[in-house]
Amino acid sequence: MRRAILAFVALLLLVGVPIVLAPWFGWGNTAAPAVSFEVKRGASLASVARDLEEAGLVSSAGEFRLLARVLGSDAPVQAGRYRLQPGAAWGDMLAALQKGEVERFTVTIPEGWPAVLVAERLNAVPGLNGKASVPAEGSILPDTYEYQPGEDRAVVMKRMQTAMTKTLADLWPKRTARAVVRSPAEAIVLASIVEKETGKASERRTIAGVYSNRLAVGMKLDADPTVIYPITAGKPLGRRIRQSELRRDTGYNTYLKPGLPKGPIANPGRDSIMAVLDPAETDALYFVADGSGGHVFGKTLAEHNANVARWFALRRQRGEM
Repeated sequence: MRRAILAFVALLLLVGVPIVLAPWFGWGNTAAPAVSFEVKRGASLASVARDLEEAGLVSSAGEFRLLARVLGSDAPVQAGRYRLQPGAAWGDMLAALQKGEVERFTVTIPEGWPAVLVAERLNAVPGLNGKASVPAEGSILPDTYEYQPGEDRAVVMKRMQTAMTKTLADLWPKRTARAVVRSPAEAIVLASIVEKETGKASERRTIAGVYSNRLAVGMKLDADPTVIYPITAGKPLGRRIRQSELRRDTGYNTYLKPGLPKGPIANPGRDSIMAVLDPAETDALYFVADGSGGHVFGKTLAEHNANVARWFALRRQRGEM
């Protein structure tokens, strides 16, 4: 270290303080677009300095190493992939490498996506290894997940499934007396229907309340998404449901018999799971679209039929029927 300090002092005397320190503090530098830079496990400061020079991130490995020893901390650099900018202050670069501020790679699974779309998205993520199989429906918690290039896709998917397992284990004991589901598995099934029936967060508990009321009195759920699921594996149908499909017994079709379908029809998010475990207190047994992305709710069949008539009139006015 003494030898490095002496060399540094000599350099200062030779070329002047501002010139020597400019790269360390980024004086006068214009940051270029960021590039990806990887620090391998066990790498030394010397090897990292050489790699930084080869990547065009510093102009001199020797100068970087000297300035790092004199002005930087003694903390080791951390392995990982970083996003660094050519022309940025060398001191900031070193600090990022020592703190392990690695580049974040993420993949997002939206709420209500079916398992087949989860597998398709994960298989489309670049830089991962292996092929993801279609997971069990309802086993994935929709969220944004971090991954590192080179990870196995099955490992990333397992992380998503573990998140669902932990979330359900955390929420199940918090269910209220209004919840009609009898097991965590049933909670996922009903939550998947609630997820597919509304895109409005404010409606989730009310939709869950309607379906809970129907289950409690033995009414059929009559949920369109349960008819569509076995046709498309949960992907959008792209057309109206046919009468023949409404009569088909697939084990999912809730137009044929009371009770829940034989399994989930999507991967529900945390809020939909919470909704079926704590449904809204409501007398409603029916709901229909209101034309604004939400729904209007009814307590009686007569009230529901009037709401449906208004919805059909609106659709005819829009030229949709």
